[in-house]
Amino acid sequence: MATATQQHKTFEALKGQLGYTNIMQAPKVAKIIVSTGVGSIKDKKKIEFMVGRLAQITGQAPAKRVTNKSIANFKTRIGDVAGYQVTLRGTHMQSFLDKLINIVLPRVKDFRGIRTTSVDDMGNISIGFKEHTVFPETSDEDAKDIFGLAVTIVTTASSKKEAEAYLKHIGIPFKA
Repeated sequence: MATATQQHKTFEALKGQLGYTNIMQAPKVAKIIVSTGVGSIKDKKKIEFMVGRLAQITGQAPAKRVTNKSIANFKTRIGDVAGYQVTLRGTHMQSFLDKLINIVLPRVKDFRGIRTTSVDDMGNISIGFKEHTVFPETSDEDAKDIFGLAVTIVTTASSKKEAEAYLKHIGIPFKA
């Protein structure tokens, strides 16, 4: 949830570029979804480790995501846990977004910016991380159980162009 002053700053910064006439036209972040898949991991301790780390990173307990279909090639049955997901809103979302932009992205190895192709036509951006250890809450001593995760930032922007301008405004580093 953007505060009134943040919304006003966004409106002022983007009104000339995108032709806004009303402050309510300015986009804002609606929610942030952090998710990870368990893949072929069957070890309960590794799964508990992943759930614990995801909870540490986001500050909320993750929810299970189960399969809807049985697929023999993937050795999955209906109801098997496919992954875990956390949806952040409000102040948790704002603090996570601040941490993501100012701490996590600079810690990514060989980071040169996010491609603009990561922004979809509905105004959302998805960022994948190969290692969860880029987050400051995780310690590097447990380096044997490294897993990847995805962060999706859902905005109220109505187009890709509008979303790119808004995300640049809030500090998402795009490739030049």
